[in-house]
Amino acid sequence: MARELTQLIRDTESDLLFHHSTRVYFWGSLAGKRKGLIFDPELLYTGAMFHDIGLTERYRDSEFRFEVDGANAARDFLERHGLSERDIEKVWTAIALHTTPGIPEHMHPEIALVTAGVEMDVLGLAYDQVPDQQRDAVVQAHPRGPSFKNDIIDAFYAGMKHRPDTTFGTVNDDVLALRDPSFRRMDFCTIILGSDWRS
Repeated sequence: MARELTQLIRDTESDLLFHHSTRVYFWGSLAGKRKGLIFDPELLYTGAMFHDIGLTERYRDSEFRFEVDGANAARDFLERHGLSERDIEKVWTAIALHTTPGIPEHMHPEIALVTAGVEMDVLGLAYDQVPDQQRDAVVQAHPRGPSFKNDIIDAFYAGMKHRPDTTFGTVNDDVLALRDPSFRRMDFCTIILGSDWRS
């Protein structure tokens, strides 16, 4: 299953997203071991590898959050392989919540560790907790490239610019605000005050 999944993601995602997704798995695994968590490495791998597939060309017409597209793709893949509904739900939730900070860390280890892997690779959270030797080995096997920071922001933007309303309530509206001068964030309080309720 893991070999098939790897080939699927390799054939679907850019080098940037493929290597990022693979590093997310390694950072998540290392975080799990550091914290003494018991987790299923295949479920973590599936969550890590599918977490950004919703940003790819295949989903350019989607009106869902890209996280939901990725979660649904992972669910379809795992159902074809006969995994239990409980395991599928863990992977689905891990992908769906990976851009919603502060919640995944309190859930099943596979859910928490996908987000931890993303936060390490994109934001550098827990960077100093990973020994240099481990960090260097992961990046040597799956390079970040000379301009990863800007390249990953561009990949996020390309995958979300056609569905800006889906970024409300996540960290993703920061990407659109940075790359699109015409983007206007939705405001939670304005929505409340402008609702049809009289009071």
